[in-house]
Order: sequence, then structure tokens, then C-alpha cells
Amino acid sequence: MRVIIYGAGGVGGTIGARLWQQGTQVVLIARGAHLAALQASGLRFVAPDGDFQLAIPAVAGPGEVEWRPADLVILTMKSQHTTDALETLALSAPESVAVVCGQNGVANEEMALRRFPNVYGMLINLPASHLRAGEVVTYGQGVGGILDTGRYPEGVDGVVDELTGLLEQAGFSAQPDAAVMRQKYAKLLGNLGNSVQAATTPEQIDQATADSAADDSAADDVKSIGRMLRKEALACYAAAGIDCATRDEVRARRKDAYTMVDVPGFPRVGGSSWQSILRGTGNIETDYLNGEIVWLGRRFGVPTPANQVCQNLARRLLRDNLAAGSVTTAAILEEIERAGV
Repeated sequence: MRVIIYGAGGVGGTIGARLWQQGTQVVLIARGAHLAALQASGLRFVAPDGDFQLAIPAVAGPGEVEWRPADLVILTMKSQHTTDALETLALSAPESVAVVCGQNGVANEEMALRRFPNVYGMLINLPASHLRAGEVVTYGQGVGGILDTGRYPEGVDGVVDELTGLLEQAGFSAQPDAAVMRQKYAKLLGNLGNSVQAATTPEQIDQATADSAADDSAADDVKSIGRMLRKEALACYAAAGIDCATRDEVRARRKDAYTMVDVPGFPRVGGSSWQSILRGTGNIETDYLNGEIVWLGRRFGVPTPANQVCQNLARRLLRDNLAAGSVTTAAILEEIERAGV
């Protein structure tokens, strides 16, 4: 099996690097300055166990890949880029190629299934960042992350067994899961606060401490917003008949999976949405996170004011070119309360 990483950012770069280090054939698909750096000097992969320069082949798109029968593609671009990526992939890759959706949200698998018959969902629980061209940093010590995989909409097969075996050899925890979308719907619950983090977190992780009443108030606001977002999502899941892994299941799966550690010289940063704002990409994946809940709410008649406010907040960050940390948690909470009236 050769693995094509389509979107060599923090997650894709980390998966590709670890697979490459343990001997799997890998091709990275990237663009712009990141691609230029990869082709010029390889991928700089910084991890708790070392700082590596890896000469992994990198190309600009699927049309530059010389496709082989056993190739497998892992999509690791943000969900807002999936449709364009799949259209490009369908022009050159064989129809039978295995397409694995290693992304946040739950919409990518359906997009892929419209174009390819062999589609897989992959749970992504992997601490990584990509802020500079040619460089990826991961903060998982021991097991590098959780990458459970299954067929979409359900099932396991030989592809799942081979891929998860390779990922296990590369240092990840990767279990075949016939119902992996249950885990992905649970992961979506945890991603609903991404836009809040992107709006309220300064350039590094929140500089506030628990020393002041204001900071305590902000922490309480974040918890309140998170509870509202989750409550709306679970109501939508119930109305739509969507099965979701429970909190106990999630905790059990994550137990002893990996430890987040500091990497000297590379401070830990915010999540994927925060990184998009910091890098000035001009786009964000919120329509496939909070937007997924808003969409379900509209379909099944469930009010989702908190998720709608967070979706609009992300758009405002882009429209007004606001920096991370430009909005207070109190302002977001007030807007949600007004929207819910």
C-alpha cells in the first residue's frame, strides 16, 4: 500500500511523516509556499522525539501522481476545500481508489461517496500544527494520536485492516471501527467551540490566568457557551436519529492514548480554526462544524441559536479581517442570549 496524503498540513504532515519513518511509501500533495519548501528541502517534522528533515516526495495535485492499483488517498485538507479536491482527484485517480476522510466534521464522507465507491471515515484525534511553510509540529508523546478507521457508511474490510496496521506500526493508536461515524459525530461535539477559540484566543494560547476575577468570568463564559453548543447538537442528533458515541465511550477510547507535551521552541497553539485565522488563509471550516448543527436544526425543526451565532462569528472574523483574540467571551455569550429570545 502506498499512501497519498492530500493536504500536507498539521494532521496530514504528521501522518505522512510517521508512515514514512517506518517505511511506508508516501506522497504528499500540497500547494503554494508549503509545496515549494517540501520540494526544495523536504518536510521538517518536529516532534517530542526529535527534529527531522524528511525527503518525502511532494506534488502539486493528483494529476502529478503516477497512480498504482494499491494506492490509498487520505484527505486531510479542511472540509471547505473537500469538494474542489475531490473534483480534481476524480479527474486522474482510478475510480476504485480508496478514499479516506481524515478530517473534522461529518460531511466529507458523503461528498466523497458521490464520486468514489470505496470511501472510509477516519477519526482524527491528533495534536499538531502547521504555521510555517515546509514545517509541521506534533505534540503527542508515546502514541502519536488516535486514527480509528472504518468503511463509510459502515463496515470494515481488508483496506481498513492494512491501513490501521500500518498506522499502528507508525506509532498511532488506530483501530478498525465498523461504526466509526459514531466517533466522528462525538468528535464534532468537541469541535463546536473552535470558532470561539479562534475569536477569543490571542496569538498564543490565552494569556489570561486564573489570578483575576475577569479571567475566571471568561472561563465560566466559555463553559456556558460550550454547554449551549453541545445541548443544541445533541437535540439535533436525537431529532435526526443520529447515533453518537457517549462521553464514557470517548473517555475510555482516549485513556492512555497519548500525552500532550511541550516541544522546546514550538509553543503549543490553538486548534485548526485558530491556526487558519493566524495564518490568514481567508477561510475557515466552521460551516462544517457549527454549520452542520445549524443545517440539522433547520431540517428537523430544532432551534440552534448558539451554533448560528458561532457560525456567523467565524464569518465576521474573515469579513472584517479580525485577529485571533479580537472578541470577548462575554460579547459572544450576550449575542447568543439575544439570538435565543
